[in-house]
Amino acid sequence: MQRFASGRRNQICGMARAVCCAFLTFSVGCQKAPGEAAKAAPVLPAKTTHPVSEATLNTIELTEDAVRRLGIETQPIEERSMPRFRTYGAEVVLPAGASVIVSAPLAGTVKLKQDQAMLSPGQRIEKGSEVLQLVPMLSPERDVLTPAERIRFAEAKNTIAQSQNDAAAQVQQSQVQVEAAQIALDRAERLLKDKSGTIRTVDEATAQLKLAETSLEAATARKAIVDGIKLDAEAGTLQAIPIAAPMSGILRSVQVQPEQIMAAGSPMFEIMNDTTLWVRVPVYVGDVNSLELRGDAQLAAPGERNASSPVRVKPVNVPPTALALASTVDVYYELPNASSKFQPGQRLSAQIRMQGESTTLAVPWSAVYLDIYGNQWVYEKTGDRTFVRRRVEVAFVADGWAALNHGPNPETLVVTAAVAELAGTEFGFAK
Repeated sequence: MQRFASGRRNQICGMARAVCCAFLTFSVGCQKAPGEAAKAAPVLPAKTTHPVSEATLNTIELTEDAVRRLGIETQPIEERSMPRFRTYGAEVVLPAGASVIVSAPLAGTVKLKQDQAMLSPGQRIEKGSEVLQLVPMLSPERDVLTPAERIRFAEAKNTIAQSQNDAAAQVQQSQVQVEAAQIALDRAERLLKDKSGTIRTVDEATAQLKLAETSLEAATARKAIVDGIKLDAEAGTLQAIPIAAPMSGILRSVQVQPEQIMAAGSPMFEIMNDTTLWVRVPVYVGDVNSLELRGDAQLAAPGERNASSPVRVKPVNVPPTALALASTVDVYYELPNASSKFQPGQRLSAQIRMQGESTTLAVPWSAVYLDIYGNQWVYEKTGDRTFVRRRVEVAFVADGWAALNHGPNPETLVVTAAVAELAGTEFGFAK
């Protein structure tokens, strides 16, 4: 009996231990891991320690002495009737005929004048200046003439010499005629002054003098042309032909080197005249009827489209061009470029005036402050000596006024002078 009770007690204890183990296992399984609670909380992508609202921007308070010393001026925001503009991308291009390729007039060898350095692309040259020399090649012996060519050369020299003598004689004869006509006119004027001559005689003498002077001018011009024909002093050789610049401009490219043998018609160099350029503005076809395409346009760099002093350009009539894939037509303007400020291929921003005007909020352009990120602001006067920076959005600038898409209400006083000084005070780079 005692053995039975002991076995029963051991059985009950084993069952109790099994129940305890199962309970502990269930408790541990239901308990959350330490990291699971953190994973359940939402994780923000970013957080700020000092959130700033534009409604709570710094309020700048100046002393009376600072206001007087800075010369701060204010002006209310107005509703003005202003012309409307639309901005397009533009490209600077060369006008037609502004680039000329000079080719070799005949076969020959390229030469340079004595002590002349070889020209390089980018160098500016003047019209008529000698760029290169070309020694003609009329025989396999390069610059030596054949016997038949020597005969024709001698005949040409004789003809030219005779023409030069005739021209000189004609000039001398014309000079004598001018002197004689002048003497006759002086005599006729003296007789008229002494009441011994007539006005008709004076008029005829004046006409004869003018005819003689015209003949002298023509003879002098003919002599200059004939004297300009130069042949070699040594028979049997040819002189180098000077290759002059047909217009003033910049050497765009040079395709030859000294002592290079050129075939007739081969390109030698190219000159680009950039004193006047064209601006090509692709305009969407849907905007054409709403634009004043016959009026002036305003140009500026892409980052300076709201500049207070843009470059004004006039339209120019050119053959029409368009791009079908972009649904645009090209509008051209003439751009003076005497200072070589603009380059062909340069990108610009063009503002073309739209038809009609509209009433919009406007402030003087001097009141707008641009920060380092390109944002646009004005300083509003909120008290006698307090100012607050307010955000604005400038649509365009015309006649020194900035048209606003968004900004403070009309009649709000904004600073128009000493804006940079107020910005320095606010951000700490000025006192």
